Amino acid sequence: MQTSVNDISDDQILSLCQKETNIEHGFKLLMQKYQERLYWHVRRMVFEHDDANDVIQNTFIKVYRSIHKFEGKSQLYTWLYRIATNESITFLNKKNRKSTASLDNEDYNLENQLKADDYFDGDEIQRKLQEALNTLPEKQRAVFNLRYFDAMSYAEISETLGTSVGALKASYHHAVKKIESYLKGVASE
Repeated sequence: MQTSVNDISDDQILSLCQKETNIEHGFKLLMQKYQERLYWHVRRMVFEHDDANDVIQNTFIKVYRSIHKFEGKSQLYTWLYRIATNESITFLNKKNRKSTASLDNEDYNLENQLKADDYFDGDEIQRKLQEALNTLPEKQRAVFNLRYFDAMSYAEISETLGTSVGALKASYHHAVKKIESYLKGVASE
């Protein structure tokens, strides 16, 4: 019977990564176990497939360079999500600084990108949800994504984002209200 990468514990992966002779094997297992989950987390933040791949690549470079510093004060996946979230926010901030297009043009471009994206096969409701998510500030979007899509508890999100549970609950509540308002506005058009 073949062992799945999901059957390997984070402690086993970390143990391999801590040894110079096994770091490549340990890191490969880490990537196999978390790459897809992290990709979709990042993808929901940056929207475009190529951008998500770039952010994931930067995330794993940072993880590789600092895995030996991981102290185990948090769970491995929350540490990975924190790095991926921070890389996503950094990417979006850089992209926003470089952008010279108007906000209306960006919304139009996002809609066209989602419709033309080979990797986004969602129906109209999913497309509208993605458009609504684009209206949220990056931190609020991260909280919503972690809670709604990744089903993380507020305690896990707190660990990931370094924010108090109370502030996270408020951010999530505000995000839900903004999304509801956006979707109601789109429905009435």
